[in-house]
Amino acid sequence: MITVLQNARVFDGVSEAYHEGASVVIEGERIREVSDRPAKFSDARVIDCGGRVLMPGMIDAHFHAYTPTFDILDTDRMPQAFLVCHAAKILEGSLRRGFTTVRDAGGGNVGLRMAIDAGLIKGPRFFFSGKAISQTGGHGDMRPGTEVEPCSCGRYTGSLSQVADGPDEVRKAVREELRMGATQVKLFVSGGVVSPTDPIWMPQFTDEEIRTAVYEASTRRTYVMAHCHTDEGARRCVENGIRSIEHGTHITDATAKLIASKGAFVVPTLSVVDVLRKHAPELGVPPMSMSKIKGLYEQMLASIEACTRAGVQVGLGADLLDHVFHTLQGGELALRAEVNRPIDVLRSATSVNAALLQSSDDLGCIKPGAYADILVLNGDPLRDLGLFRNEAANLPLIMKGGALVCNSL
Repeated sequence: MITVLQNARVFDGVSEAYHEGASVVIEGERIREVSDRPAKFSDARVIDCGGRVLMPGMIDAHFHAYTPTFDILDTDRMPQAFLVCHAAKILEGSLRRGFTTVRDAGGGNVGLRMAIDAGLIKGPRFFFSGKAISQTGGHGDMRPGTEVEPCSCGRYTGSLSQVADGPDEVRKAVREELRMGATQVKLFVSGGVVSPTDPIWMPQFTDEEIRTAVYEASTRRTYVMAHCHTDEGARRCVENGIRSIEHGTHITDATAKLIASKGAFVVPTLSVVDVLRKHAPELGVPPMSMSKIKGLYEQMLASIEACTRAGVQVGLGADLLDHVFHTLQGGELALRAEVNRPIDVLRSATSVNAALLQSSDDLGCIKPGAYADILVLNGDPLRDLGLFRNEAANLPLIMKGGALVCNSL
């Protein structure tokens, strides 16, 4: 079946200016043609965009499907079937917010991807890391410091992450996740906010352990993404071959230049930090985590500015947890507009993230041959990125792979 979206102002994922009065022809699940004149097919479904902005479906490059709550230990105790039902609602909500692709940064697995591909769950395209890998006592080790193992053979494996120590354990953990279909691998190389025992400044994993993970990922022609809040950690990431630095909360100008020279990516996550600084007490965040939050948001803004000055490829991710706060996902773009131009934020959410996912020809763009993952907007995102905060009012048409998710035009 052929569908024609005509009379549109097209943002192609890269260009600064709209392609005015354009028509986009979709055949099957891909874009067949982008034209500056009306396309005529005798048997086509024609949708008049009425001069609205048409753009690629967005990509959230730091997403967690298995996160119905900020309490990770509570999530660990949930039966798997119950957790999958939560994930289904979270994924469907993400798609309805215009995120036609997500990269799960810990917990998401091949079962969710199979369910989406089979149409059992209405969700975005799903890139997943499997269980993220942490050292003992690292950010992915959610055991409280008061918990004593009855023997030395215990190893934490939770809903989002697992523990591995030493190159051999890291190698096996990476190989297992790749065996089970992981599209990339996730490590923790600094402390974090919600983990119970590690200070945020703490370096995690040795260089040898990191290089082992990077090598094993390369054997599958994929890469490692790394949770990292510190400037030291960011340098270690790129020096040891990590492709994607998550959060990047404290990055200096000198480190940003190094990241740019290595062709690595940084994926800031302002939304989750914004939620934590505003709602930590009601979320039951413990005192140790409360102390970690102070100044984090402002540091992240400064790091984004440093990365932008240096020409780093800056992606976009929300990193939200909890059903209530997942609804703020589209607000990540407006938060980024505090320090970046709207055009650069839109690129981050589309073509930059697509490059990060090694999918530039398929995703994040409006061009022949790409997947027909398309949004039509009420409003001009180059003037107001806040429109993504209200998808019900401002996203009258969402298409994924040529199929309409919603259409009120």
